[in-house]
Amino acid sequence: MATRASDASTFDHDVLQSEKVVLVDFWAEWCGPCRALGPVLDQLADDLDDKLDVVKINVDHNPGLALRYQITSMPVMKIFRGGEVVHTIIGAKPRPTIENEIAAYLS
Repeated sequence: MATRASDASTFDHDVLQSEKVVLVDFWAEWCGPCRALGPVLDQLADDLDDKLDVVKINVDHNPGLALRYQITSMPVMKIFRGGEVVHTIIGAKPRPTIENEIAAYLS
């Protein structure tokens, strides 16, 4: 499954109640590095579909979620497992770096 957009109304279901590990991408349309990261996350979502959900949160449309998870710069990716944040990745990183950072949580 490709990345999917979520918002405050679906976040609990899409992220906190997910059976899989979830990578949440906090992004904004005006953020160049965020837009550059999009295709990388789409590929990861397709390649790791059986183990990982990738959910995108537009912080401009969901300021409450941005505040709740203390998003002060972008892009920021948070890895959730069992409804809890287990790791944070700050900045646009190349795919191998992102894969290495999420690998420990996929086993």
